[in-house]
Amino acid sequence: MSQPTVLTLVPPADAAATEQWRLDQRMNELAAQILRHTPGEGLHDTAIPRLQLVRLTSPHLPTTGIYTPSVCILAQGRKRVTLGSEVFVYDRSRYIVGAVGLAVTGEVVDATPERPYLCFRLDFDPRQIAEMVLELGLPVPGRSSARGLFLENASFSMADAAVRLISLLDTPEDIGALAPLAERELLYRLLRGAQGWRLIQAATQDSHAHRIARAIRWLQERYTEPLRIEVMAEAAHMSSSALHHHFKAVTALSPLQYQKRLRLQEARRLLVAESLDAATAGHRVGYESPSQFSREYARLFGAPPARDLQRMRQQGELLAVAS
Repeated sequence: MSQPTVLTLVPPADAAATEQWRLDQRMNELAAQILRHTPGEGLHDTAIPRLQLVRLTSPHLPTTGIYTPSVCILAQGRKRVTLGSEVFVYDRSRYIVGAVGLAVTGEVVDATPERPYLCFRLDFDPRQIAEMVLELGLPVPGRSSARGLFLENASFSMADAAVRLISLLDTPEDIGALAPLAERELLYRLLRGAQGWRLIQAATQDSHAHRIARAIRWLQERYTEPLRIEVMAEAAHMSSSALHHHFKAVTALSPLQYQKRLRLQEARRLLVAESLDAATAGHRVGYESPSQFSREYARLFGAPPARDLQRMRQQGELLAVAS
C-alpha cells in the first residue's frame, strides 16, 4: 500500500496569490505534523493537554455525540456536521468552532489511504475566553442568542499558530512553558475573526448565551434525573419561557431533546465500553421503559441497540464526534 501523502505546492507567479500560497504551505506543514504524530487510525490524545489529533483513511458513517467547546482545523479531508436541521461542511479552507457543549452528528466524507482525513482539535474552557475579553477590553456584542456552532474562513495566522503548537510535541520539555502561549494565540485569533463575537457572547456574564452555557453544564451533570424545567431555569437565572427560547437558539434543540441526546450517547458508550445489555444501559442513563429506550435509540442511531452495536464492531466506527 502506498504511503499517505500531502500536497506540495509551487510558489505562485502572481503576487496576488501569495497569501493563499502561504496558507496552503502552512496547512501542508500541519498535515505533515499530524501524520507524524498519529501512528494509526482514529483519535489520538497528545502530551499537550486539550490537544487531540485525528487520522482516518476512509469515510465514516454519521456518528452522534457531544461537541465540547473547541476549534477543529482540517489539514486534509472534509467533514459534514449536522446541528438540528442545519448542516456545516468544512475542509482546509474553513475551520469549525463550538462555543458551548452541543449535541451534533458528524460524518467524515473525504478520506483515503493516500490522502487521509487529518484533524487538529483544541478544546478550550470558556473561562479562558472571558478572561481574554476582559484583559483585552473587547466589545461585548449586544445581540440575541446565536448558534453555538459556526464556521470561519481559514487564515495563515490560525494555521501558523496551530503549527507552532503541534510542533511542541517534538520537544516535550518545552510544552509546559510554550504551549499556553500558542493556545492563547489561537484563542486570540478566534476572537478577532469575523465570528468571534459568538465566542464573546457565550463567555460573557449575564448574556443569554452565557446563561444557556450554564444551563447546558447543569443538564450535563444531571441528565439521568427527571428534567424539571423550572429548576433548570432557576439554575440558569432565567424564566422557563426564556430558557426554552434561548436554549433552542443556541443548541438547535429543546432542553428535553438535548437531555435525550445525552442519555442515548452515554448509553451507546456503555454498550461498547462496559458490554452492558440494552435494558441495563437504558436504565443506567435514566430510562424506566426498555421499549421506549430502544425506540428512541433506533430513531437517533438508525438501528436498535443490538444491531447498532454489531454494526459498530464490524465497521470499527469511532464513537467520539472528534471533529
